[in-house]
Amino acid sequence: MSDQVLQAVGLSVVLLLLLPLSHMMCVLWRKKNKQNQYQELLSTELSVPPCSAPVILVSQGTWTAPNEIPFALPPRFTPQNIEARTSGGDIVTDEEEKMKMKTQRDVLAHRGSLSVRSWYPVGSVLAGLYSVTPLNEVMAPPPGLATRLCFSVEYRHSSEQLMVSLLRLANLPPRFHSNVTLVELRLLPDDRRPRQTKARSTGPDPEFNDCLVFQVSAICVSKSTLSVCVLGVDKDGKRHAVGRVLLPLEGELGQAGRVLWRDLDPEEETQCSEQGDVLISLSYSSSQQRLSVVVVRARGLQLLTDSGVCVRVSLQIHTQVVKTKCSCVVKDEQDPIFNHRMTFKLRLQQLDEACLRFELQQLNNSHSDPPSLLGVLVLGPFMYARGLQLQHWMDMINKEQEPVTLWHGLCRSF
Repeated sequence: MSDQVLQAVGLSVVLLLLLPLSHMMCVLWRKKNKQNQYQELLSTELSVPPCSAPVILVSQGTWTAPNEIPFALPPRFTPQNIEARTSGGDIVTDEEEKMKMKTQRDVLAHRGSLSVRSWYPVGSVLAGLYSVTPLNEVMAPPPGLATRLCFSVEYRHSSEQLMVSLLRLANLPPRFHSNVTLVELRLLPDDRRPRQTKARSTGPDPEFNDCLVFQVSAICVSKSTLSVCVLGVDKDGKRHAVGRVLLPLEGELGQAGRVLWRDLDPEEETQCSEQGDVLISLSYSSSQQRLSVVVVRARGLQLLTDSGVCVRVSLQIHTQVVKTKCSCVVKDEQDPIFNHRMTFKLRLQQLDEACLRFELQQLNNSHSDPPSLLGVLVLGPFMYARGLQLQHWMDMINKEQEPVTLWHGLCRSF
């Protein structure tokens, strides 16, 4: 009995030792088989349906017809074998999943490459359907030879924005045909920063196709005036004024987006006046708090005697005259040339409160009699001036330390 018990115990021990050994051998055998197996990846071969038309290669740069643009869709990669990723129902490990995702990313990146030689043709795009009709055919200018500006204005109450769309110019003077055309827009009286745009073409009818935005409240927009100044820039970079348009916005915002044609007022016409004209240059330096004034010349004066003409310049803050200076006296000339420079001390905070008053005076033969007043000009902010006089003052502020020279018409005494 004891021998049989010992044999049973020994057999049990042998079986217990063979069981883990056989399990280890099985695991090693399965790992060896896994190394010999491979997983079929997504195919990178592009399959084109056999019934499709001839394919246009990306490398080809010519089209079959000059008025047709070939249109094609990029190839679509579809896996040809999406069966079980592993054989025998094994669980996919993280490394295998990462390798799979990397392969898919490589294939997707390859899709947008120009090395792909085949596409799915779906037809062609007719270029004539998407061509833009020239502006000179859509918006023909009114008859006449005057220089005209085509634009539109629209006010958006939700965002409190004034949209000004500049379209084109018509009948530009011949001397400006080869120049670059610039347009400066301001919203008077409060806007100090000009908006500027450049024409996209030259010649007699340059085109702009630009939209400029002014942020202004609904209360102020109806009281404002849109100032549009057209400039021609020559090869040396010098700017020459072509003309100006002043559009009061009251009553113009009822029809949003309506195309407007306005004649430009040439600078020569805006300078004409019955009393004569004077050429003034202004510049301001905020660092030195100095206002520089140059009285260049005058023209078309209605002289009473031949005793001489001078210019009296006064700096005024509110109703108080702070400083007064007088230019040299020029005799026996209807178009006198002064070229007289004078400076005034003016703080930056006082630019909205101060103005310059120019008085052209003619001396009398008798020194005891006061001089005769030929004309008056006031340059300053909105409190004192409008139109070109206000524009000159604002240009002086915006172009610091840069002389701004303009002709101004003289007015009667006021």
